[in-house]
This record gives sequence, structure tokens and C-alpha cells, in this order.
Amino acid sequence: MSSPPHAGNFADLLRELAPQVLGIMVRRFHDFDVSEDSVQEALMAAADQWPRDGIPDHPRSWLVRVARRKTIDRLRHEAASRKVACAFAEETVVAVPATDRELDIDPEDTLILLFMCCHPALTSASAIALTLRAVAGLTTPQIAKSFLVPELTIVRRISRAKQSIKASGIPFRVPDADERAERLGSVLHVLYLVFNEGYTTSFGPELQRVDLSNEAIRLVRAVKTLLPESQDVAGLLALMLLIDARRAARTGPNGELIPLDEQNRALWDRQKIEEGVALASAALSMGAVGEYQLQAAIAAVHDEAARAEDTDWPQILALYEILMRMTDSPVVALNHAVATAMVDGPLAGLALLAPLENDARLRGSHRLDAVRAHLLDRAGDRDAAGALYRSAASKTSSIPERNYLLMKAAAR
Repeated sequence: MSSPPHAGNFADLLRELAPQVLGIMVRRFHDFDVSEDSVQEALMAAADQWPRDGIPDHPRSWLVRVARRKTIDRLRHEAASRKVACAFAEETVVAVPATDRELDIDPEDTLILLFMCCHPALTSASAIALTLRAVAGLTTPQIAKSFLVPELTIVRRISRAKQSIKASGIPFRVPDADERAERLGSVLHVLYLVFNEGYTTSFGPELQRVDLSNEAIRLVRAVKTLLPESQDVAGLLALMLLIDARRAARTGPNGELIPLDEQNRALWDRQKIEEGVALASAALSMGAVGEYQLQAAIAAVHDEAARAEDTDWPQILALYEILMRMTDSPVVALNHAVATAMVDGPLAGLALLAPLENDARLRGSHRLDAVRAHLLDRAGDRDAAGALYRSAASKTSSIPERNYLLMKAAAR
């Protein structure tokens, strides 16, 4: 046993191991529902024991042994309840290996899990929620934050998704071309949400979770290898790279948030920007343009400006006008209002926020108050801006965002 882990490192390790263990369990037992429940119990056991006893020398093997035992117990119970022999479960007790060296990881496991969770037998919302937990290792509260819905809603979606997978008899294998095409939209949306959670973490003391954003980029690269001609995959990868290129400049020495227009652009990753621009340009030149390509183009305009004041806001606004016709996302609408304010003045931007006041997807979110405060500040209404900055601060669980909003309120 190693010494007790640091909380952050411990959480990162469990998130990394979870899909590996789930892949091993599903390949062995051919039952996603039972395997996922068993892996979750194994993770809970690790969360209880490892901080006290230290991380085992072979943590993945430890998790597999616990998950295997839980799975066999479930299969025995199901078999007994159906009065069926337990030969399969008994044989599996002996057959499952017990050491890390023997537990070979199939490099396709995570990709298979990704497409499996996005099977058309599931609703889009359930598929995304399940994949965020099973493949990306997000917790239920983090997923709820990403969806802007209550935690109970996510619990129900995940439960329904697992039941649907079990009922459909989906095989654990690489999907064929037709299956890939059918599930790709959900897969990309999942990875987009994972990246967003990593780039701006929904709660806690850190602004960013680099492990999550890196994992999202890694998975999109894997999907691109599988589907090299897909414009949407290329567009999403470009978007992630162009945004992630700013990572080093987004926080100060004490982890404080630094907004885009105040960042030291010399810290931006030029290699990622070049790769992202090349991908975005190639995707845009291939014909039909989707949401990810447009968002990547917007990110490219920001990244190619040497200074904040050099930003081509009219071009950004034109791109948002097109994007608004493709999606009803409230976040896109907020960004469109900001772009409008930068071109036509803050009052024009504020006028666009009125329809969002009754949007249920923004209820409880800090985003609308934060954008309204920003535009009121630009319009010179400092008192109203300060009140809304404080309101926004009270609605976010991200400590760096909260501190930034409170700082803005105090400066009014």
C-alpha cells in the first residue's frame, strides 16, 4: 500500500480507472447494467478505504476484484430469483484474472463504451448523462450542472439508460459504419460537455480541470481516427484546441480568473492555435457547415487577434447570427448578445437578453445575471451592474468565478 493520497490526485485516479474497469467488466460479464452498478460500488468502496489505508499497489486490480465480486453477487441473486443454475457466475469467479499485469486493457474499450452509451435505443439526454458518468467519470452533481437540471433528473436518466441498454441486448463491440453515423451527434455532444466541465469547472476551488479537458481532446482525436472525413469531428477538435490554447493565461498566480480581454496572449499555445485554425479552415471548406465548425471559427477570430482591441467583432457577430439560426442554445444566445453589444453598443445587447429571462434552462444559473451585469457596466449603470454581479456570484459554485464576480461588484 502507498501512503494516503491527496484528495485531488485520488479523485483523478478513480476517474481515470473507472472506464478501464467498466470496459473489463462488460467484456467479461456481457451485462452493462450490472457491471456499471458494480463498478460504481467498487469506486465508492475505494473512496471510503483508500484515503484511510492508502492506494493499493495495483489499484485497477483492486477495483476489478471488488467489482467482480459485486457482479457475481448480483448475477447469483438474479439467477436464484429466476431459479436458473449459476454455472456462468461460478465459472467467472475462477476465470477473471487478479493482477494488473494480467488485466490487459483493450485500447478500444473506452471508444466502444462511448458509442455504446450513445446507442439510438436511448434518448439523447439519457445517453449523454450515462456517458459522462461511465466514460468521463463525472459525478452526478457535475452532470446536473452541465445540463442545468436537478440531480434527481440525472439519476433517473442514467437509470433509464442502463435499463434500455440491458433490454436492447447491445453487443460490446466497435460499431459498424451505419451505427457510428447514427450515434455520432450524441457522442460529440458528450465530449463537448466533458471539455466544458474541464475548461470551466462547475464547482470547487479550481477554475479548470485539466484532466477532463485533456481527456475530451484525447477522445475526440480517437473518434477522428475512426472517422477521418467527418467535418463535425474536425470542427469539434478545432474548437477544443482553439479554446484550450488559452489555458495558461486564464488564471493568475493564486488561481484567480482572468477574463479573455485581460489575458496575456503571449502565454497562449501557438501550436494548438495553428492546429485548430488548420482544422477549422479545412472543415469549413468541405461544404456543409455545422455548429462546431462555426464555434471553432469564432474561437479562431479571438485567437488570431494580437490584442483584445484588435478583435474582429463584426466578423464574430456575423458568425453568431448564423449560429443562432442553427441552435436554440441559451448560452449561444448570451454570447450573441455580448457580440452585439461589442458592435452596436451595450443597450442593443441588453435588449437581446429580455427573451432569456423566462428560459427555464437558465433558471438558477449565474450566466444571465453575469452577462447582464457586464453589459450594464459597459452602459454606465454601475449600481445595477454591481447588484447583478453579486446576484451572479451567489448562484455559482465555482470559487474562482464567484471571487471574480464579487471583485467586479466591489469595484462598482
